[in-house]
Amino acid sequence: MNRRTTLAAVAALTAGLVLAGCSTGSGSGGPELKIEGAFMPEPVMDDMAAGFLTVRNDSDTADRLTSVTSDIAEEVTIHRTTGQKMQEVESFDVPADGELNLERGGNHLMFMELRKKPEQGDKVSVELHFEKAGPVRAELPVKETTHNPKKQ
Repeated sequence: MNRRTTLAAVAALTAGLVLAGCSTGSGSGGPELKIEGAFMPEPVMDDMAAGFLTVRNDSDTADRLTSVTSDIAEEVTIHRTTGQKMQEVESFDVPADGELNLERGGNHLMFMELRKKPEQGDKVSVELHFEKAGPVRAELPVKETTHNPKKQ
């Protein structure tokens, strides 16, 4: 009986250690990022598309979006829009307890040299790379060309 108790204690301790290794960052002091409202308007051109989303940071640690990758495009770049001028940038800040908004008429993702033109109803997979949180995967549903959630 004593041996069973010992084995049960070892099993419980091992399970606890394994579960601790699967932490999502809660309590680790690192950024806790969530992707919300992601979408891609159906592209009007065969070789490029735009993408929009919100990165919500529910922690007290700021982070930085440094790059984005996707199997659907040769390259995905991040762009800042100031007035009517679009400019590629190296990164975007994600403030602590705040959000980074990539939206129509503002900052956004550009998918260059599309390997396949996505159509309404498709989902485009992306991997967002952050300085501290590491990579975060998201799916952008392809919406109608004129989709704009702010105007709904």
